[in-house]
Amino acid sequence: MRHLSFKSPLLALLTAAGLATAAQAADIKIGVAEALSGGAAQYGVAIRNGFQLAAEEINAAGGINGDKLVLVVEDEQGKKEEAINVFKKLIFQDQVLMVFGPTLSNSAQAAHPIAQAAKTVAFGTSNTADGITSIGDYVFRNSVTEADVLPETIKMAVKKAGVKKVAVLYGNDDVFTKSGYDNFKKALDDLKIPVTTTETFAKGDVDFKAQLTKIKATNPDAIVLSALLAEGAPIMVQARQIGLNVPVIGGNGMNSTKIFDLAKDKSDGLYVGSPWSSSNDTPENVKFVKAYTAKFNGAPDQFAAQSYDALHIAAQAMKQVKFSGKLPADRMALRDALPQVKWTGATGAFEFRRATDKAGKPAGYDAQQTPIVSVTKGGQFVIEK
Repeated sequence: MRHLSFKSPLLALLTAAGLATAAQAADIKIGVAEALSGGAAQYGVAIRNGFQLAAEEINAAGGINGDKLVLVVEDEQGKKEEAINVFKKLIFQDQVLMVFGPTLSNSAQAAHPIAQAAKTVAFGTSNTADGITSIGDYVFRNSVTEADVLPETIKMAVKKAGVKKVAVLYGNDDVFTKSGYDNFKKALDDLKIPVTTTETFAKGDVDFKAQLTKIKATNPDAIVLSALLAEGAPIMVQARQIGLNVPVIGGNGMNSTKIFDLAKDKSDGLYVGSPWSSSNDTPENVKFVKAYTAKFNGAPDQFAAQSYDALHIAAQAMKQVKFSGKLPADRMALRDALPQVKWTGATGAFEFRRATDKAGKPAGYDAQQTPIVSVTKGGQFVIEK
C-alpha cells in the first residue's frame, strides 16, 4: 500500500481538503429499464441513446450539485415478466434512486406497481396508454397520452386531406394498441366521423391482406391505425400493394423514423402527432438533433427526444434535493420535488399534470404539452399547420 507524505503543513492542508472534497462527491445511480432486444428494440435503443446523451451533458456541466449521474441500464426485452424482474433488480439489488422505463405500456402496467410499492419513482418516457399513472403517486411520465394527441392528429388529417369517413385497424391483444383504439374511437365519435369498418390483428401477424381487402371494399378516405411498428410498417406496405393509397392516421407507435427503413417508398401519407418533430427549429431541438446525430451517427426520433428531456427534467428535481444518502428518504424527496419542475427542451415546454386513479383520487403525474402533427413525405416527417 502506498502512503502519502507531506512536505509542508500548507501542502498537507490543501491535499487533505482535496481528499475531503473527493470523498464528498458521490455517484447517483439511475435505473434504466428498456427493450434493447426483441421487437420493441427499435424504440428501446433510441431511448437508451437519449439517456446516455443527456447524462453526458449533465455530468459535463457539473452533475447534480457536484455528484455524477451513473446510468444502470438493463434490457427488459419488451416483455412484462422481464420488466418486473429488471425493476426488482434495479430497485432492491442495485439500489438506484429511481427507474426510467420500461419501453412498452404493457410492461409499464406490470412493472410500475413494483416501484410504487417500494416508494421509488418510476418514470415512463414512451408509455402513452390510459391508466398507467393511476397506479400511484410515484409514477410519472413525460410521454403525452394518446387521449391528448389522437384527436389533434385526426383533426389535421381532416383539414389537410379532406378525410370524411375512415376505416379502423388495430391490434386487439396489446394494452397500448387497444388503448389507442379506444381513444381513436372516442375522438372519431366526438368529431362525428363515420367508420366504414373496424378490423383487428394480433401481435406477430405478418399477413394483413384479408383485413386490408375488406377495408378497401368500404372505400374509406383514410385508415385509422393503432399499431406498433413491427405490424404497422407491413400494414402500410401491403395496403399500397393492393392499391389502397389513402392516408394512414397513426398513433404513437408509428411515430418513428424507422418507418422509412421498414416501409421504404410505401411510407408516404402517414399522419402522426407528438410534442416532438425533427423539423422543429427551436434552439433546444436544433442543439439536441445535432448532438445526437454526431454521437450516434444517425438521426434521433421522438423516443430519443423524450428520454433525453426526461433525464434533464429529473436532474432539475435532483438539484433541489439535499440527499441524505439514505434511499427511502432520498427517493421520497425526489418524488416530492419532481412535480414542481418546468422545463423547455427538445420536445418543447413541459410541466406535469396530476393524474387520478379509478376512484378519482390524486395519483401519479402525466405530461402537459402541446402536440405537433406531422405527415410523412419523401422519407421525412413534415410538420402540418
